[in-house]
Amino acid sequence: MASVEAKAQAIRDDLADREGVVVAFSGGVDSSVVAALARDALGEDAVACTAKSETLPAAELDDATRVADEIGIRHEIVSFSELEDPDFVENDGDRCYHCRTMRLGKMFETAERLDIPVVCDGTNASDADGGHRPGLQAVEELDAYSPLLAHGVTKDEVRELADKYDLSVADKPSMACLSSRIPTGLEVTEEKLTRVERAEAVLRDWGFDQFRVRDHDGLARIEVGRDELDVALDPDFAAAVRDRLTEIGFEHVTLDLHGYQTGSVSPEREADPDADGADEPVVEDVFAAEYPTGE
Repeated sequence: MASVEAKAQAIRDDLADREGVVVAFSGGVDSSVVAALARDALGEDAVACTAKSETLPAAELDDATRVADEIGIRHEIVSFSELEDPDFVENDGDRCYHCRTMRLGKMFETAERLDIPVVCDGTNASDADGGHRPGLQAVEELDAYSPLLAHGVTKDEVRELADKYDLSVADKPSMACLSSRIPTGLEVTEEKLTRVERAEAVLRDWGFDQFRVRDHDGLARIEVGRDELDVALDPDFAAAVRDRLTEIGFEHVTLDLHGYQTGSVSPEREADPDADGADEPVVEDVFAAEYPTGE
């Protein structure tokens, strides 16, 4: 089996044979490693592109800008709105497919404008191992190139490469878009996306590392890492988070005692509770602890 560095060099050699690439760049660890490899291979002919929309938290856009500067790669920001697509707003099991199609479409438009022939994304070998990932269908249909996947780089190896590049996002937790917090069948709206973003900003400011705030039509279900549950269960925190999230617009505030789980609202989760799928929403019926709002 090839070493991580051998795989990285194969990707550099592969990309160096291209006339240029646009990297679909979220600022997460996967796309950041692809951007760093592309910058090494192609210099100024490598461009990172971030698509700004209502589902991208402002903090994530700031991170993407900072990390692109850290890598030293040219960074383009383009704007679009998933909420203009009724199929996305409907929020069925293919929401991620519609989102990825639109988002990658903006990458291809940017590549055409810059006369660059290839669009790369950060799909890695672990992403293709299973789980409910309709977004991968969009990658295949649009013919985006996934160098990490093509050269068998797993998620653990991505983080190892990020360490080798001394990227600040090497240990950054995975971050799905804000619409992943809204269960399947519940319409995606700007109001819901905004209150989820504001609620998660509260948890981030209070020092939580791995978390989600799921929006069940006005009921907030907070998930935090299991090693942080003791903090979340503190009565002072309970009172404070209840007050803040109520101010933000939630009618009820609950804490999931299972703790944070990727894909905890995924259709795949029902069949396989250990599936490491994307955050594809489906309603869960059990809320283990509720912080009352005074009603």
